[in-house]
Amino acid sequence: MEYFVPPLETLVDSFASLPGIGRKTARRLAFHVLNSSTEEAQRFADAIVNAKKLVKYCKICQNITDTDVCALCSNEKRNKSVICVTESPKDVISIENTHEYNGLYHVLHGAISPMDDIGPKDLKIVELLERLKDGTVNEVIMATNPTIEGEATAMYIAKLIKPLGVKVTRIANGVPVGGDLEYADQVTLTKAIEGRQEM
Repeated sequence: MEYFVPPLETLVDSFASLPGIGRKTARRLAFHVLNSSTEEAQRFADAIVNAKKLVKYCKICQNITDTDVCALCSNEKRNKSVICVTESPKDVISIENTHEYNGLYHVLHGAISPMDDIGPKDLKIVELLERLKDGTVNEVIMATNPTIEGEATAMYIAKLIKPLGVKVTRIANGVPVGGDLEYADQVTLTKAIEGRQEM
């Protein structure tokens, strides 16, 4: 059993609650913070609080931003006729890092998962359908993760969009099945986008 003074134990527990951080790493991070100057620790704490306070969803694409409309949606050079649908903001970053896609995005903030009690109403699907009403968009690329939940979400949304006369494509399976876009390399993601197929 570990013994730390209570404030340090609380700090270790806080780090350990983060995804992918075990107790050993949490201890190392906690001691790093203790060995930092008060100013460095305060900057770190302020960065966390400011991110939580200032980051919000773009009113158009639901990606994260610190303004009402994100930089991607307000960029006049982006192709406004194509929307790439992702599960999370992390996926947008991964696709942007390929430098091969120049359209817009729509972030669902999850995938349909009855086991986790996540249904269509829990995702940003209504907001996506609203964006298709003005006739500007002629293709929606489903770039949900190649998991059972991601596939089910893509199929569900494709069925809603097809009657609107908008072409729905799916990224090709250059991305490994069961994997997350966040961890795919740029070449794999580029091939997946280039090889997308109509659903």
